[in-house]
Amino acid sequence: MPGALSHLRVLDLSRVLAGPWAGQILADLGAEVIKVERPGSGDDTRHWGPPYIKDGAGNDSREAAYFQCANRNKQSLTLDFTQPEGQRLVRELAAQCDVLLENFKVGGLAAYGLDYASLKAVNPRLIYCSITGFGQDGPYARRAGYDFMIQGLGGMMSLTGKPDGEEGGGPMKTGVALTDLLTGLYAAIGVQAALAHRDKTGEGQYVDVALLDVQVACLANQAMNYLATGVAPRRMGNAHPNIVPYQDFPSADGNFILAVGNDGQFRKFCEVAGLPALADDPRFSSNKARVDHRAELIPLLRQATVFKSTAEWVTLLEAAGVPCGPINDLAQVFADPQVQARGLRLDLPNSLGSSTPQVASPLRLSASPVEYRNAPPLLGEHSDDVLQRLLGLDQQQIAALRSAGVV
Repeated sequence: MPGALSHLRVLDLSRVLAGPWAGQILADLGAEVIKVERPGSGDDTRHWGPPYIKDGAGNDSREAAYFQCANRNKQSLTLDFTQPEGQRLVRELAAQCDVLLENFKVGGLAAYGLDYASLKAVNPRLIYCSITGFGQDGPYARRAGYDFMIQGLGGMMSLTGKPDGEEGGGPMKTGVALTDLLTGLYAAIGVQAALAHRDKTGEGQYVDVALLDVQVACLANQAMNYLATGVAPRRMGNAHPNIVPYQDFPSADGNFILAVGNDGQFRKFCEVAGLPALADDPRFSSNKARVDHRAELIPLLRQATVFKSTAEWVTLLEAAGVPCGPINDLAQVFADPQVQARGLRLDLPNSLGSSTPQVASPLRLSASPVEYRNAPPLLGEHSDDVLQRLLGLDQQQIAALRSAGVV
């Protein structure tokens, strides 16, 4: 069946992660996504290795694993739009596209006549999405913004990591570039909202998405905790600011997560742990009391959890209806039976005589399922096809563009 967005064409001028992530979401849903890359070098992440994808003999190829994570289901077109002829080609392509994604600095594409105002004149129905560090206005608008620095500036690192007074305490970024990924998600949502608006009005529009805006918006309950009290939340390691006990605990062979969400679950946990009196202790009988007396409760629980293995705790607590789970490394994640049952690892045959591992889209659509194709391994491998099919250029014209370094 055709994908849900198979009627759409996207011109993706973005690179690295936030923009390509948005483009991959749209591509997974069926949109034709044409990734425009720099001749000779391409997206920076093509070179962000090791690790690299293995060929059929088990040797490293030149395909960086990083590039593969955000560029599947796309076509690669190389164009140098610093040249007038390249600019003309981008404008002609934009005239035939529904969406354009870009993550250049504010005003960076205006010098080439590829800004929203210029392309709107060519295609009034175009959805033009700009992804930047700080947005199109404000005192920081022209600064470069990267995930790591935005996690610091936007408050995430003030909440992530152990308290300063503990061993290993201090601010910590997340283990993946979460702000980039969330920004890609918001960009894809914004694009689809703009497309829905266009369906009703016939009008295209400009979508302005900023990493800092997304990071602040995604502080969620922690932001509301601050706004409601005026007190800035502190780093609490793996503990929860509003629910107790809701954190990691030591087991006989490692650690596990206990996620008690209400008083009934706390009572059940205490029964399983052989601590029934704690559920009736006025210091711990309600969640509010447990939050107030966190420092007294947690050591008592930690003293009890070390006598059983993680697997034992998970078995016992699941049977009692108390949310819990292990802390897996990635080898354990992809060996997990639920992850396998949901098909979250894919292995797509490639031109190297091997297969490219992929993490599947989490979207499950019953009538228009996601389909998968590898990220384009060859820089510009679809250039001829795109230029012929969409712009009607013949081989002689394409050869001339290639000779001039435009393609």
